[in-house]
Order: sequence, then structure tokens, then C-alpha cells
Amino acid sequence: MKKYLTTIACFIFAITIGTFTQAKVYKAPKGEYYQLTVYHFKNNTQIATTETYLQNVYLPALHAFGIKHIGVFTSIDNDTAADKKLYVLVPIKTLNQLANIPKVLANKKDSSSYATAAYNQPPFERIETIVLKSFELMPRLQTPQLTTPLQERVYELRSYQSATETLYRQKVKMFNAGGEIALFKRLGFNAVFYAEVLAGSKMPNLMYMTSFNNKADRDAHWKTFGSDVEWKTLSAMPQYQNTVSKNDTRFLRPTSYSDY
Repeated sequence: MKKYLTTIACFIFAITIGTFTQAKVYKAPKGEYYQLTVYHFKNNTQIATTETYLQNVYLPALHAFGIKHIGVFTSIDNDTAADKKLYVLVPIKTLNQLANIPKVLANKKDSSSYATAAYNQPPFERIETIVLKSFELMPRLQTPQLTTPLQERVYELRSYQSATETLYRQKVKMFNAGGEIALFKRLGFNAVFYAEVLAGSKMPNLMYMTSFNNKADRDAHWKTFGSDVEWKTLSAMPQYQNTVSKNDTRFLRPTSYSDY
């Protein structure tokens, strides 16, 4: 009986040590998450109502909650587009913090026309939310170094969709181990973030944002990129062929109250 109890005790000890060892070596994933919210509007009145809310309620509430560097951008083609858009990029430390944002906003006393809008006079047509995880080689959002006035700046938001998940993973690898992020950095693209889409309507895909002083600056950078020897070598590698089935590019401009 004594031998039996000793065996049981050793077994329990081994499990305990094994569990402790696993917990000790576990490392939380590096980087951060992003919530990209896209507001869809049909007229400028809706845009004005939502922007007033974002500036006076939404951003102050999240800043007080400890979330900084929130970007708010209008689509450059809003004047002519039937579906007008506003983009809000929020960097998140953890998914738990992301889950608490609605509670933070619900606890905020808000009597704005956005919060009190009638059912037949909504401040937007629809809200689209995308959740992203930062790339390994750019784990944190970067505030761009630009010198021109806000109304001249161009933020380029790109979404690369892939035909399959395997091809998608190859495109992510191309940015990280393949050296595409390093190439963008060397050529001065002023990247804000690179990230995998964890939840969205157009998966599998990745998204990234670069920034420029103006449209001419943007065009010049991409011309240099296209003729770069390193890019030509990288893009010709067999393992990176056909990794993008659709490139969705949006040109944005920061609002006056955006954090960058």
C-alpha cells in the first residue's frame, strides 16, 4: 500500500511540475491588435454628426481609458462618392481591452445628436468593423514623420486579399521574412502599421497603411519601389507568386482631431 501511495504521489508531482514548466515557458504573443472601424454615409450631414461625436465623445473616452494614437481619416473621394466613408484606427493592447470598449462608451454620459438620433435620421448608414493583429517585424503602430499641412497629406490603406489561406500565409511571410517591410522602410514609405486580418468580411487578407506628404510624394515613392532591384528580385521568387488575388487601395486624409 505504501509503495502504491508513493507511486501516486510521484505521478501527481510529475504532472504538477510539467504544468508549471509549460506555464513558465509560455510567452504571450508580441505586438498589438487594431480595431479598424469604417463608417458608411450617404450625405454630409451624417458625416458632420459622426465627426462631432468622434471628436468630443469617442476619442476623449478612449484616451481616458488609456488608448492613445487613434487615427481618424476621411476618404479623399468623399465629395464624389455615393458611399462616403470615415475610417477610425484604434491600437489595442489585448483583445480583452477591445471587448471593453463598448462598455467604456456606454458608461459615458452622451447627449450628442449622434447618441440621440431618431430611427429615421441615423448618423450613418452602416458601421463595418475589422480586427487585426500586427506583423511580427512591425509589432507597434508608428506615428509617421510628415511635414506638410494635414489637408495635403495622403494615407494609403491597402488590403491584399488571397485566393487561399496557404497563399495568404505566403504573402504574410513575404512581408516579414521575405523582407518587404524592410524594403518599404528603406525607401521611406512612413508605414503606420502592417497587420493580419483576424476578423473581417474579405478574408483571407492582410492590411497595411503607408503615409506621404502629398499625392506627388506618394506617386514618386511607388515609382521608386517598382523599379527597385530588391523588389524585382523578391517579387520574382516562385514561392511568392500569385499570393495576392485582389489589391484594394484607399486614399485617406487625417481629420483635424486625429492623433496623427
